[in-house]
Amino acid sequence: MNKIRKGDEVIVRTGKDKGRRGTILEVFPDGRVLVEGINIARKHVKPNPNIGEPGGIQNKAMPIEHSNVMVFNAKTKQGERVGFKIKDDGSKVRVFRNGDTVDL
Repeated sequence: MNKIRKGDEVIVRTGKDKGRRGTILEVFPDGRVLVEGINIARKHVKPNPNIGEPGGIQNKAMPIEHSNVMVFNAKTKQGERVGFKIKDDGSKVRVFRNGDTVDL
């Protein structure tokens, strides 16, 4: 069970996009995450007439290291660390360090 999952709203802690929020689109096995609208790079693309793709310069979201993002807590309006807690019925739940549950 990972602390950061696809669909989580996160806030960037470091880098050129520090303080910006976005949603996790993908989590890679090497510890990087793809965040919507964060770490945008300009990519030069050749035209491909077989699939109808025009050439030019496109903006593309690039992965960022998972240690540079924190899960956003809507109650406190800031990023917080995430831990795990085992409930009475034996299920494992992600919780913020202040005790609030992440998954509602």
